[in-house]
Amino acid sequence: MSRYWNERTASLVPYVPGEQPKDQTYIKLNTNENPYPPSPAVLEAIRSATGDQLRLYPDPTCEDLTRAIAIRYGVSEKEVFVGNGSDEILAFAFAGFFTPGSPILFPDITYSFYPVYAQLYGLDYETIALDESFGVPIEDFRRPNGGIVLPNPNAPTAQAIPLAQIRKLLDSSPDRVVVIDEAYIDFGGESAIGLVGQYPNLLVVQTLSKSRSLAGLRVGFAIGSEELIEGLNRIKNSFNSYTIDRLALAGAIAAIEDNDYFETTRQAVIATRERTVRQLVRLGFNVTDSKANFVFVAHPEKNAADLFAQLKRDGILVRYFNKPRIDNYLRVSIGTDEEMDAFLAAIEKIVA
Repeated sequence: MSRYWNERTASLVPYVPGEQPKDQTYIKLNTNENPYPPSPAVLEAIRSATGDQLRLYPDPTCEDLTRAIAIRYGVSEKEVFVGNGSDEILAFAFAGFFTPGSPILFPDITYSFYPVYAQLYGLDYETIALDESFGVPIEDFRRPNGGIVLPNPNAPTAQAIPLAQIRKLLDSSPDRVVVIDEAYIDFGGESAIGLVGQYPNLLVVQTLSKSRSLAGLRVGFAIGSEELIEGLNRIKNSFNSYTIDRLALAGAIAAIEDNDYFETTRQAVIATRERTVRQLVRLGFNVTDSKANFVFVAHPEKNAADLFAQLKRDGILVRYFNKPRIDNYLRVSIGTDEEMDAFLAAIEKIVA
C-alpha cells in the first residue's frame, strides 16, 4: 500500500479486464470483441475527421451523435446521453442516482464492475442469487432498495431477461432508478428502450463496442427520461465536459447510420454462435441459452481451469472465472467461422 493513497483508494479492489498477452499470436475469444471490422463508412468518417480541426475541442454536447441515436431509436434528443463507453455511463449512473446507506441490488453472478463502482462511490449493495439455471429471479428483486442494476443479457451467463419481467420490476420500484445494461442486446435480446416513455425511472445503457465493432473507439449511450439524462449531464460536466473526441464522434455517427452493415455482421455472429453451440453440445458440454456474442459452457467431466490452460497452450484465449458457482465454466467469445472452427477442433481434441 502506498503511503500517499487515501483510505478509499487503499480499500478498492479494481476490475480486472481480460488478459491481453503479447508473448505470441492468439485467437482472442476472451474479451467479447466483435470478430468483424467496423463499417467501411466508419473508417471513412474517421479519416475525414483527421484534419486541422483536431486542434479544437470537440462538441461537449455531442449534438450530432445524440441526434443520430434519437432518430435510430425513435426517442427525443433530450432522452439521449452519450459517454466514453458504456462503462463511463454506468459509473456516472452509480454516482448520480444511488445514495450511501440505501443498498442497490444486482445479481451475484454478473458484470464484475458493478461492485467496483459501488465501492468507489461508497455505496451499499446487496447481491441477489441467480437460480440454479443462472436465471435472474425477478421476484427476489421486488423488495425495498436504493436502485437496481441488471445486465440484459447477463454477463457472463449470456442469458436474456424477458421484457415482461423487466416491466414487472419497474412497476415494483417506481421511486428508484432501474438501470438496464444492454451491452449485448443486439445479439438476441429484446431492448427495454421502448419502455422509457412509460417509466421515468428506467435508464437503458448500450455500447458501440460489441455489435458495431467499435471497442477501440470507446463510445456508449444511454436512453432515459429527460430527468435522468439531465442528471447524467450534471455528473459529466462536473467531471469532464469533453468525454468524446472528434474522431470517436465521427465514427460513432457513421456506425449508427449504417444499419445495413450492422444487421449483416450481427446476424453473422448469431449464426456462428448457434453453430458453435450445436457442436459444443455434441461434445458433451452444458451450454446456457446465449443471447449474447459469447457462450457460457461447462463440461461435466473436464475441469474448466484445465481446459482454459490447455486452450491457451494451443494459442486460444477464453475467459475463466475462479469464483463460486461458476468456477467450472468458461466464457467463450464468438469469433469468425474460421476462429470458431479452430476452437472447436482444439476443444474436441482436449475432451476426447
